[in-house]
Amino acid sequence: MRPDPSPTVHQWRVPATLPALKLAGAVALLALALLLDEGDPVQLGLAVVAAAALAGWAARDLVAPVRLAVDPEGVTVVQGFAGRRRLPWSAVERVTVDRRARLGLTSEVLEIDAGESLHLFGRLDLGAEPADVAEALHEARPR
Repeated sequence: MRPDPSPTVHQWRVPATLPALKLAGAVALLALALLLDEGDPVQLGLAVVAAAALAGWAARDLVAPVRLAVDPEGVTVVQGFAGRRRLPWSAVERVTVDRRARLGLTSEVLEIDAGESLHLFGRLDLGAEPADVAEALHEARPR
């Protein structure tokens, strides 16, 4: 049974379509390798390894879809494959958005600096723009 969420708790999660796309990519990769099979075991082996990596990546999205949660006491971040780490506000030194332009594209990454650890989240991790999430974190942090 799921507890009733508090109105002051916010969560950001991987979009639901992302694991499905990764799994579809893994299946397509295997199908392509089988269709283009020229009897080369290395080619098939590489396709299997790449498909397994995509499937593992999708599994992480299914097992731990919530990447970041915030409440009045602090933030909870995903750590490792599917673990969680609770960071009280006193441990959070900075919340910033790193913007980088490369090859005509601009990427944004939300950075949560907790002193000994740095937690990075992109748009696809959060299902929202990192700048909007940073603003929500700044508003949720007690003054």
